[in-house]
Amino acid sequence: MFVDPLWNSTRARESAAQRRPGALIRLGREHRAWTLAVLGGRIGCSPATVSRLERSARVVDLALVHRAALEVGVPRHILVASLAPPSPAAPAATKVTASPRDAEEDPMRRRTLLTATAAAGPVTLLTGLDDALANTPAPVGTGPLDARLSSARTLYDKGRHSQLLAALPALIADGHSAAASRQSLDQARLSSVYSLASAVLIKLGSYDRARLTADRARTWAEVSGSPLAAAAAARELAIVLRHQDRHADAQRLMTSAAATVEATGLRTEAATAAYAQMLCTLAYTAARGGQRADALAMTEEARRAARRLPGTAPAGRLFPISPAAVDLYAVGVHWALGDAGAALDAGKNLRADQFPTAERKARMGTDMARAWWAWNRPEQTARALLDAYRASPGEVRDRPAIRSIVDELAERHPRTTGVQELHTAVTRV
Repeated sequence: MFVDPLWNSTRARESAAQRRPGALIRLGREHRAWTLAVLGGRIGCSPATVSRLERSARVVDLALVHRAALEVGVPRHILVASLAPPSPAAPAATKVTASPRDAEEDPMRRRTLLTATAAAGPVTLLTGLDDALANTPAPVGTGPLDARLSSARTLYDKGRHSQLLAALPALIADGHSAAASRQSLDQARLSSVYSLASAVLIKLGSYDRARLTADRARTWAEVSGSPLAAAAAARELAIVLRHQDRHADAQRLMTSAAATVEATGLRTEAATAAYAQMLCTLAYTAARGGQRADALAMTEEARRAARRLPGTAPAGRLFPISPAAVDLYAVGVHWALGDAGAALDAGKNLRADQFPTAERKARMGTDMARAWWAWNRPEQTARALLDAYRASPGEVRDRPAIRSIVDELAERHPRTTGVQELHTAVTRV
């Protein structure tokens, strides 16, 4: 494929190395002798917005960066290099020769440190993740990346958020090291690492960090060309946008993502599962935006798609959706539409044994609890939250919205059966 010599110039290489995608866009625009207004007209924004985009030291709108870069001809691999976090630099420190005794103690020290870190709690561990996002750590290389990514997903499925946060910096480091191969599979893996980071950050209510990791997941998914990685990344970004009250943007993104997956022909179970998951997320997004007809229509379409899937999603599937999982989403859709009665009716036949992971079992409890709480039934709310806590404590303890229900129950209904037991369990250090 021909690459314009412009992009091999010193100026282009330096801009990419300095992580300045705006400078690359300016270089391409000037090469075409376009004014700010011309480029703005071609990508649908004002000249002032283009100017800010070119001068900004950080990416605020990844989609706009992609559109502008595509318009001025920035090659994809150069754009990705400019969007990547800084590479790890060797620390400038005095070298100290370790004694044989020190070498023997290092593994024990590392295990002790890891145990202490995992027990530190999600909020404390966010600092370590922040460091990894700002400056990619040196590769760790402690085992095959696929196996470690699978283990990280298992931590998510078990609601072990602290342990997952502790594992993410090393995963990010090794994911970037592998993606340097420019092999599409390695790039898709890195996208999956960032999507998983977004998913757990959303659980914790850390939406700014989740937006950053979702944007990176989309970038690497686009480079890899994997439609499933792209769907996963788009889903996480849409959820973040929804939490930031950008429902229309989230709905447009999910509509496009669902259409892209559908265009693959849905010839495999994995593709069908991705499509059904996209529809579920789209339905809930529409419901949160107050679009009742769209929300209910998408829920029914998701049910139709899920009929082609097994009753229990296979372990390790990127989109672990099933007919029962769609019904669980229906509970959330009706709750978001303000119809607690319909939400309770949608969930009346759901059972914990229909869901293979602790996270999904607990999610059934928390979703039903929200419906019972909206129906003003504190005892049933407490019972559902206790079921959720027993399945996965992190799903109740770490999610701000659910934790607030626990606090309100303790404040308003302290004598109701189950409330004190629940509050004591959740607040126990």
